[in-house]
Amino acid sequence: MNPKHVEILCTDLSLHKRQVQNTMILIDEGATVPFISRYRKEMTDSMNEVQVEAVKVNYEKLKAVDARRAAIIQSIEEQGKMTDELRAKLEETYEMNVLEDLYLPYKPKRKTRATIAREKGLEPLANLIADQRTGSLREKAKEFLNEQVLTIEDALQGARDIIAEEISENITVRNSVRNIFSQEAIIGTSVVEEKKDEGLKYKDYFEFKEPLNKCVSHRLLAMMRAMEEGVLRVSIATDESKTIENIENLVIKPEACLEAKEQYKLATADSYKRLISPSIETEFFNSSKEKADEEAIKVFAVNLRQLLLSPPLGKKRVLALDPGFRTGCKVACLDAYGNLIHHDAIFPNPPQSEVAKASMKLISLISEYKIDVIAVGNGTAGRETEAFIKQYIKPYTKIEVFTVDEDGASIYSASAVAREEFPEQDITVRGAVSIGRRLIDPLSELVKIDPKSIGVGQYQHDVSQTKLKESLDSIVVSCVNSVGVNLNTASKYLLRYVSGIGENLAQNIVEFRKNNGNFYSREELRKVSRLGEKTFEQCAGFLRVPESKNPLDNSAVHPESYEIVEKMARDLNVSVSELMKNKELQKKIDLNKYVTKNVGLPTLQDILKELEKPGLDPRNQIENFEFSDSIRVFEDLHEGMVLQGIVTNITNFGVFVDIGIKENGLIHISHLSNKYVANPADFVKLQQKVKVKIIGIEKDRRRIQLSMKEV
Repeated sequence: MNPKHVEILCTDLSLHKRQVQNTMILIDEGATVPFISRYRKEMTDSMNEVQVEAVKVNYEKLKAVDARRAAIIQSIEEQGKMTDELRAKLEETYEMNVLEDLYLPYKPKRKTRATIAREKGLEPLANLIADQRTGSLREKAKEFLNEQVLTIEDALQGARDIIAEEISENITVRNSVRNIFSQEAIIGTSVVEEKKDEGLKYKDYFEFKEPLNKCVSHRLLAMMRAMEEGVLRVSIATDESKTIENIENLVIKPEACLEAKEQYKLATADSYKRLISPSIETEFFNSSKEKADEEAIKVFAVNLRQLLLSPPLGKKRVLALDPGFRTGCKVACLDAYGNLIHHDAIFPNPPQSEVAKASMKLISLISEYKIDVIAVGNGTAGRETEAFIKQYIKPYTKIEVFTVDEDGASIYSASAVAREEFPEQDITVRGAVSIGRRLIDPLSELVKIDPKSIGVGQYQHDVSQTKLKESLDSIVVSCVNSVGVNLNTASKYLLRYVSGIGENLAQNIVEFRKNNGNFYSREELRKVSRLGEKTFEQCAGFLRVPESKNPLDNSAVHPESYEIVEKMARDLNVSVSELMKNKELQKKIDLNKYVTKNVGLPTLQDILKELEKPGLDPRNQIENFEFSDSIRVFEDLHEGMVLQGIVTNITNFGVFVDIGIKENGLIHISHLSNKYVANPADFVKLQQKVKVKIIGIEKDRRRIQLSMKEV
């Protein structure tokens, strides 16, 4: 373990040495974030999942710096240019920019103006100028004329090219320019005239300037997207003359003679314009984009967590409808576990409008398959289909009707996952099944869809896709493990996110279940091919086995702690099952009696909580919601209307709300409250029911501006 890593992580994350060291040890041993935060609290002093994840992410960054440093040292050593001083500087830094700056003079280069000048023998002349005390430079330049250097000006230019490159590789100079950029850089845009008409959605940025350090993430990402599409030119720059003057003060000595000063000024201006400015501008483009990505990914991650932890309906038999007009509504009847037991099609909407036939069929299906609830997708024809059910079905069956967000359902229905699950069905049937399953258990169904397709992000296609995937995968893993997974009903797509399992083992578990029937204990997991002791340790506590004779197998108590619970039960002269059912007995447990060298109060307190409510689902209870019957399409809206809606997406600039039509409305951050709102996510949550007022309608762009102020 690198002590420097520990020191940096302690400082950057405000954690104690013991916490960081033990977390690093567990990570190096292959432990997952959910496992560490849930079952190794004694080692980490009860660090939460966010803290453990932060150690993991930053630890990986430090190891990446180590790997880059090793490559740089090897390169310089192979060139025979390594010195003790340089090695010490390389070894002591953990900033990637500093590493690259130190490496810059030794980095293998393609042919540059400086290398060409050196090949022409002009380095000694450059050294004379660099001395800054040597006079008669034009006379001395004559000594370097040859077939390749024809004039004095050619000689001086070549020497300046060498000096310009050396200035650009000077760490002090580069840090000074970085400092100016960080404080004073302006991001500016201009429109590409030939793209102006097709880029009208970016018209706010056609001629735009703003201090870079004031540019918020969503604005930066919008400009970057427009630049990628060829609509805008985007630049990051400082006051050029002021920055060049600053460099001159660093590289020109006070005692420099007039001729040397003149040459140095020319070299400095060239160095900045040709070498330093493009390099630092690119660096700030990249770092600003990285920060904007991090903010956008954070917004997406918060939204995704809330969506994945949406309240489940639970084990109910569902009739799911994927609405449509011309092609009708696809119907899927599902059992309480989400298995497809029947599918059909009805045509309650125009152009066919077979209302009587459609209603008779649905009433028959509800009776035949003992349906508990109806799920209606909120896409095209969703409101019309919902109205049909309320008018023709609900009065006769008293059945509850839920509207289900179908964002991403079409992606799922055409995916390899859906084809594997339903090889005999077409995409419309698969879509209806997905809608029904989302109501029964959103988490189990949403894990099958690429999170980017779920519709809760902010510029998700513009950020680093690698970092986005890492973050979203981490959120999915966190949600799956916090809820727990039924070992006998979970699909392989859900199992793969369980701590320690992954795709291959998930497939092996499903195959074992298919060949051998249900699991009747956690211990049986050990029989699964390639599931070793370490994996069992990581995954067992997050898997539930309702069919087990041991009630602890259907709880979050880890098998390694079963002996503790058994001892508690023995001490009270009852069985484990009786202990778990009797809260009065649980109150008699003195946790201090069970503290050992390896098991402390944090673990014992978790065990006691789990005995009180074994296998408790952390998600809330589902609540139904109905939109206004008077609003079906965009044309039904008018300014001043007050409506009920559901928050469907949260961004840094505002909140999108479903008000019961195809188009969502936007509450700009300035209209969320009469109080100041710094972050919309602190004020509202995904799927929150809100009352909004329409304050603006753009008919040409079909945009709806909403407000929650004074509603």
